[in-house]
Amino acid sequence: MSHFFYLDGVLHADQAALDRVAEQFGTPTYVYSKSALLENFHSYADACEGREALVCYAMKANSNLAILDLLAREGAGFDIVSGGELL
Repeated sequence: MSHFFYLDGVLHADQAALDRVAEQFGTPTYVYSKSALLENFHSYADACEGREALVCYAMKANSNLAILDLLAREGAGFDIVSGGELL
């Protein structure tokens, strides 16, 4: 399932019309799909089920606090390689 799609010629992320997001917040604006993030995380976590494993997110990829909070609440660990990333 695609979490980004066109509806009546308007690009949407999940159920959010991105033209409205751009009007409200201006551009450029970064928009993430919560459902896509969770779906991808759970795909990895489910594949590790029954093993002693922790799915970790690389903070170097994106240190957005909302994304980190979302993944932490789902049980993710984090790959941090420097004190700056930790800070």
